[in-house]
Order: sequence, then C-alpha cells, then structure tokens
Amino acid sequence: MLTAFAVLVAAQDNSQVFAGWPDSAPATAHEKESHLANIRQLTFGGQNAEAYWNLDGTQIIFQSTQPGFPDEQIFTMNVDGSNKKLKSTGLGRTTCSYFSPDGEWIYFSSTHKKNPGPQAKSDMSQGYVWMVNPDFDLYRVRPDGTGIETVITKRGYVAETTISPDGSYMTFTGGFDGDLEIYRSDLDGNNIKRLTYDFGYDGGPFVSWDGEQIVYRRAPSFKNAEERADYLRLWKMNLVRPSRMDLWLMDSDGENKRQVTDLPGASFAPFIHPNGKQIIFCSNMDDPRGREFDLYLINTDGTGLKRITYQEDFDGFPMFSRDGKKLIFASNRNGKEHGDTNVFVADWID
Repeated sequence: MLTAFAVLVAAQDNSQVFAGWPDSAPATAHEKESHLANIRQLTFGGQNAEAYWNLDGTQIIFQSTQPGFPDEQIFTMNVDGSNKKLKSTGLGRTTCSYFSPDGEWIYFSSTHKKNPGPQAKSDMSQGYVWMVNPDFDLYRVRPDGTGIETVITKRGYVAETTISPDGSYMTFTGGFDGDLEIYRSDLDGNNIKRLTYDFGYDGGPFVSWDGEQIVYRRAPSFKNAEERADYLRLWKMNLVRPSRMDLWLMDSDGENKRQVTDLPGASFAPFIHPNGKQIIFCSNMDDPRGREFDLYLINTDGTGLKRITYQEDFDGFPMFSRDGKKLIFASNRNGKEHGDTNVFVADWID
C-alpha cells in the first residue's frame, strides 16, 4: 500500500492516477437533449462529480475516487480535460471544491486532519440516506497544491462552499448549530452569518454569477411529530433522508426567501443561469422509483419547467459557464462499468 507521501507524488505527475485515460472524447446526446451539443466526456472511470468552472471558464475543479487513495480527492483540469492534477492532500475524504474568483485559492472540505483514512459508508439499513460527515472542515490551498490553510473548523459538518464572483463573500452549509443551515462569511472564514433558521434540512447553496442571489435546496416542513422525530433520530447519526427536497431562492444577505419548486421527489444541485431568470437543477421527479435523476430547467418564479436530459440512471451537478455558452455536469452515461459517474461538458443551446 502506498504511503501518503508516495500517493501525493504519484498523483502530482499523474503517472499512476489517470493512466490510460484520454484527455477527452466525444459523447452522443440523447435525441431529446436539444439543449446540448458537442458533448465531450472528460473523465473515464470511477466516481467523478461536482465539477465546477473557474471564473473565466478555462479550468474545472472536481472530486474523484481513484485507486491508491483512501477516498474521494480534489483535482483540477483544463477545460479540454488535459492536465489533471491533485490539489487536496491525498488523505481522508474531500468534497465541494471551488475556485476563488481571483485564482489565488482553491477551496474544499476535507476530513484529512480529523480522520485521514477511508470514511465510513452511510448506513443504508436506514433507507436511502446521505451522510453529513462531522469531520469535514473547510480548507484552501494554492493552485499549485501548496500552502494549505484551515479556513473554518467547527464541531460539526462544514461543506458545500461556493463563492461570489466578486470575492466579497462565500456561502456554505454547516451542521454546528444543532441543525443543517446555510451561512455566509468572508473568504478567510471571518464574519460568519447564519442565513437560514427554519428547522430541517437547508443546504447546497450556490451563488449566482452576479453575486446577488443564492439558490439552495430545502426539505419541506414536517407534516407531523413522527417526521420530526425521524429527522432528529437520523441527525444524531449524522444522516439525513433526502427523499423530498425543493428549490428555494434568497438574496445574498439571506432576505427575501421564496420557494421555487413544489415537485415530487428530490430536487437538488441547483445553479442559476447567467441571465438570472432560470435555474438548472437535478431531480428524480419523473421516476416513480426515485432512481433516475435528470436535469431540468425552470424559471426563477417557478414557471416554465422543462426537462433537459433523458439518459438512464443519473445526470446531475450542472453548472453554466459565466457566459452561458457551456454546461458542465456529471452523468452515468457512457460508463465502462455500471454505476460509473463521469464529468461531461457541452455547448448550451438556448
């Protein structure tokens, strides 16, 4: 088994991590995917997801599970899939990475200090649940992988960070106040302000390209005492049940909260189109079994719902480039093995 240092060195020169992968390859759109053109696949095996643009659309950051690492790690690549490089420590599990607008930092959450080994899997005896890992703290590192700094450390989950394009603030999800809530702060982790207060699951905040709005996912209010008790029971085990979630919008200061969707199933991973009038997101609303997730587009006032992808299994984590001409997303399509999730980029056709 490789030592942590050997893993890091091997990853930095890519000789062992992405061996045999092309930079990218063309992929075919489903005949109904009229908004997507010139799709290219950028990763080729394992679990690759949460791929996000830098400010000028020249680089992509993503998380990936690859041999030789205990768990998911953070990598960057050029927009054409070339020059894939490790940016996290190679230890523990990482998630939710993002470029700072000035290009000086890469932000991500990691367990490498509190728990550097592989992380425990979610307890699926509880049904379909997500783990909210309390060992995640927020870090930042220089683009060359040096100078790692702790930004926010708490007794509880800190993850799902996104940053305003002008660099004036970042937003994230925290589990350190007895519930899952959304916060904002300066980019150095100071001046933390809580933005949501309703009891229950609030998370996955994304800042709009103009920095004025935050879109997020929220579980509906509890129907009865039994639902509330189930949430609290799972929360004590660092679990949440994401079987029903809707999209909400708020101003960047947390004011003017309004619900956008009221749909069956789970809607999550929302991102606001650069026009500020539409939201793209992932949902299983059209699958009674709840297993197939596709991308959808909706107006910010809740009208004009339209399905975007039609491939089987999973399409999710969409993000528009700042000019609105490109869409990046993760998908099970074209996998070498069943369940492979890879990163794709496409031209966006309005």
